[in-house]
Amino acid sequence: MPSLKDLKNRIGSVKSTQKITKAMQLVAAAKLKRAQDAATAARPYAERLAAVLANLAATTGQGGPKLLTGNGSDQTHLIVVMTAERGLAGGFNAYVAKLARQKIQQLQSEGKTVKVMTIGKKGREVLVREYSSLFTGAHVSLADVKGNDFTEAALSVGQMLTKGFENGEFDVATLIYSQFKNVLSQVPTAQQLIPAKAPEGAPAIDLGGAQYIYEPSEEAILETLLPRYINTQILSAMLESSAGEQASRMTAMDNATRNAKDLIKALNLKYNRARQAQITKELIEIISGAEAL
Repeated sequence: MPSLKDLKNRIGSVKSTQKITKAMQLVAAAKLKRAQDAATAARPYAERLAAVLANLAATTGQGGPKLLTGNGSDQTHLIVVMTAERGLAGGFNAYVAKLARQKIQQLQSEGKTVKVMTIGKKGREVLVREYSSLFTGAHVSLADVKGNDFTEAALSVGQMLTKGFENGEFDVATLIYSQFKNVLSQVPTAQQLIPAKAPEGAPAIDLGGAQYIYEPSEEAILETLLPRYINTQILSAMLESSAGEQASRMTAMDNATRNAKDLIKALNLKYNRARQAQITKELIEIISGAEAL
């Protein structure tokens, strides 16, 4: 049985941990508001651009740029896994890694060649243990991103993907990230980026039977629009992932603070019982000694 000093030290240690988790919860809550606003503000533009792309693609038929139609093969798949740079966010990173594993296993069972690229340190740390041979060596760190300014990082990833596709390094690129729904719900999502494909549920533009005449042609517009669309989808995913990370961290730290409170209560009860037992023992010894005299 631990001594009174050991119990007192442990209570002090848990209280210190509780202060840290509470502080982290408050910081995550402050960051969540900004990240959520940024993610919400980016959605209308991304959705509208997806709808424009879908309408343009429909008018071009089977023709069009390779970024839209593909290169005629789907043998080599690049899986882009987007996670956070830091942990202590509950199951946020683990759920994205789990979906990535399922996607990799599915493609491998179909006889496809799979390559993996990571955005964020935690996803790389988890997947490299199991799929080190699949990693391309391409990795994008988000450690230097300040606030929610992911523009430069999104452009870097977009350029890497378009250049890799043009060089024939892969046929299909799929982005796996966590989509922010609300504070308690972040949904791991797989979205195909190349060949460009409008996300499921993207709103359609009703032209009311009208036909647009494009100048320059639809193909020329798509050539310019597609790289921007890919960059926009990556940026939107980064903002969604950032909001999901802060929400998950806030919830995890809140749970940790509550658990620390319960543990302190249990340790205090144990300490008081041990102290009472020690006092009772000392009283019995004093009384026994007095009676012996």
